[in-house]
Amino acid sequence: MPLINHVRGDVIPNALLNVRTPMIRLPLWVTVTWSILRVLGRLVVVYLRFWPITLPVSLLLGLYVRFGWAGPVTAVVAPTLVLAVWWWRWRSSFRQWAWWPALSRYRRMVYRRSWHAAMVTAGLSVTFDRMTVLPVLKRVRCTAVGDAVTVRMVTGQIPDDYATVALRLAHTFGARSCTITPGSKPELVGLTFLRGDLLTQVVVPMPVAGVPDFTALPVALRENGQVYALRLFGTQVLIVGATGSGKGSVVWSIIRALAGGVQARLVQLWVFDPKGGMELGAGAPLFARFACDDYQAMADMLDEALKVAQTRAARLRGVSRQHTPTADEPLIVIIIDELAALTAYLTDRKLKDRIKASLGMLLTQGRAVGVHVVAALQDPRKEVLPFRNLFPTRIGLRLAEESEVDMVLGEGTRDRGALCDRIPLTSPGVGYVVLEGNPTPTRVRFSYLDDPDITDLAHTHGRLRLVDGGEAA
Repeated sequence: MPLINHVRGDVIPNALLNVRTPMIRLPLWVTVTWSILRVLGRLVVVYLRFWPITLPVSLLLGLYVRFGWAGPVTAVVAPTLVLAVWWWRWRSSFRQWAWWPALSRYRRMVYRRSWHAAMVTAGLSVTFDRMTVLPVLKRVRCTAVGDAVTVRMVTGQIPDDYATVALRLAHTFGARSCTITPGSKPELVGLTFLRGDLLTQVVVPMPVAGVPDFTALPVALRENGQVYALRLFGTQVLIVGATGSGKGSVVWSIIRALAGGVQARLVQLWVFDPKGGMELGAGAPLFARFACDDYQAMADMLDEALKVAQTRAARLRGVSRQHTPTADEPLIVIIIDELAALTAYLTDRKLKDRIKASLGMLLTQGRAVGVHVVAALQDPRKEVLPFRNLFPTRIGLRLAEESEVDMVLGEGTRDRGALCDRIPLTSPGVGYVVLEGNPTPTRVRFSYLDDPDITDLAHTHGRLRLVDGGEAA
């Protein structure tokens, strides 16, 4: 039986205790005053929340009351003239200190307006203890190509959670693409929304350095406007793309970045062009070795490169773990235009097995002793390239199928934004690479060298090609 009966509520018969809710009568002036204070409090909150709008309006009203129309007109015209002169004479500093900060504040308001719905529909919100917890929008910085958004993740989330929904976030916020980068702190993640596309135009050839930096060879332009620098030291490079995807642009961009080293005798290019020399033959003065139609000579060249690698390894054993290029012992870069012609399509089985054995040994032993392989390929399947995983650095151009993206760049890279199968036919040289320390693939476009550029490069930086004996011809 219930113990308490609320007399002003439900009537419960036979309750042991009756309780009557007290009634407090307030004077009318107290009720009116309280209502006015509530309205004023809400107005103060709105005023402070939208201070970028309310504060200037208040200032202009105060000037109008004090000086008439001359006050607000002067307050508007004078700063406008100052900003116009600043923009005209010192445009770079104007953008850095005035335009981009103002645009960043505006874009932050745009993101805040749809932030809740975007996080929920993208699956980034977390329900805990009957409460919905959202990632926190910390900072927005605008640049010429997009917005850099810093987000504090919900406890238990990692940057990969955002990478898997990057395409969804890009469409939600009206951007062309979204890339994910780890933040400066473990709980932060960076979202870069790109609005424009700098890669629609052909990228001009990069400048040739007198002594190349083998840890950062400038070969392409990233979609944020920065130069993509390829690390050659300590790695092997695989370039995969369908016919017409621009593999030649990648190869010639790498050759151009190394041309200064060729002229300085710090680099030797050993080039294989199984397609008869149509693609790479114009650069013969740059090459220490060149083979285009003799598969026996190609096998001999690979065997010779393997002997060089093993000799250097024996000399450096216990002395150094990384070869330093010199004029006496230059960096050897083996460039193969169509690797499948040597590993899959060659009809001479013994010769094919010999090439595959030498190439496999070079891929595993050559990096530390300065013998590197840069190979281009159309078909990334294991049947065509059984030692695909021996290439730490991979570049994915336009591919025919979705499954090939993960074959080339690694499992899950397409889900993180490497849409190689969606690159249009009209964009040769556009591809995706994975940068060190960042699991999110980066979209780049490699520079294009036409025939006059290649001829000029070969004549300016090339040396006489070596014959079989190793002497200059």
